[in-house]
Amino acid sequence: MTLSKDEVRKVALLARLELDESEIEKQAEHLNNLLNQFEKLQELDVEGIVPTSHSMPVYNVFREDEVHPSLSQSDTLANAPESRDGFFIVPRIIE
Repeated sequence: MTLSKDEVRKVALLARLELDESEIEKQAEHLNNLLNQFEKLQELDVEGIVPTSHSMPVYNVFREDEVHPSLSQSDTLANAPESRDGFFIVPRIIE
């Protein structure tokens, strides 16, 4: 399977790329080389091979949830530029 220059132009359009004629030729050659490599991969016998999403086992690396004391409301608001009734006051950004 090979891509024509028109097909490369369409792919470039979909990718929102502006390519001149020399770039289209280079990309056509590049994409055709990639497609040839994928065709070679299709020839491999993968019968009995379990599909994997990772080459190595992946384990959950999150730490256990632990309860820790939190800041009091007054300590939390101590460095706020402005607060009122226990809440942060921020500039209005939506009108």
